[in-house]
Formats: sequence, C-alpha cells, structure tokens
Amino acid sequence: MSISRKTLCFAYGLIALLALVTTWANALSYVSLGVVGSNVAFWRDTLVNPASRFLTLDVFFLALAVFVWMVLEARRLGMRGVWLYLLFGTIVAISVTVPIFLINRERALAAREPSSAAGTLGTFDMIGLVLVTAAILVYAAIALQLRQFST
Repeated sequence: MSISRKTLCFAYGLIALLALVTTWANALSYVSLGVVGSNVAFWRDTLVNPASRFLTLDVFFLALAVFVWMVLEARRLGMRGVWLYLLFGTIVAISVTVPIFLINRERALAAREPSSAAGTLGTFDMIGLVLVTAAILVYAAIALQLRQFST
C-alpha cells in the first residue's frame, strides 16, 4: 500500500498533537512550583525508581541519536531552523517536535520529488503499526486517568 506524503504528514501531526496533550497533561502538575521549583521537582521525580530512571535514560539516548540524525538530515535537505526543533524538543517534548520535524522533512522531500510517494507499507506493517498505536493509546489513557486521581 502506497502512502502519500499528505497522509503521512497528517499522521505525524496527529502524533504530535496527542503527544502534546498527554505529556503536558502530566507536566501541568509541576507548573504551580514556578520555573525553578518545577524543574527541580520534575527532574528529581525522574530519579524516583528504576522504572523512571530506565525510561528517562532510554528517552535521553534515543533523543541523542534522533538529534544527530535530525541535524544531518536538515543539512542534507537544506532545512532551516533545525536547532529550534532540538531546543523545543528539550523544553516542550521531543515526542512533539520530532513529528513536526518529520512533517517539514516530508515537505522538503516533496519539493525535491513532487510526484513521489512517502513510501509503502505491507499488510503486516499496517497490522503492526495499528497494534503498537493501540498499545500506546491504552497506556496514555491509563496514565491520564491516574493523573486525575493523583491531583
């Protein structure tokens, strides 16, 4: 199944929106502590237990690899403002800015090759992506529900 760049950009946009809503629904509980206090409390909480440390380090090293790729890809495609994606990925959420970068990457690729598709997915690819998406959405719903009980 061929995927159009427009469809892919829509999917990336939806991922960015869901990431923004779900990450910041949890981050808002820190806002009342002020800029310094919220940062101290947030980063202290990432060290609370082995699971939080695992996930934080996992995201950090994934982010590092993605940042290197983003800078190289932006330079290869002549995309401007790549460091803004990295900055906002650190301040807002990398799960928000990477999909936005990918939208702009698709636009840059479309400008180079206007008639090309974004790629193709087989049946098993589609099934796998649907299952992974469902699992992430279930976890997000549980996390949002728990956040309501903890505030």
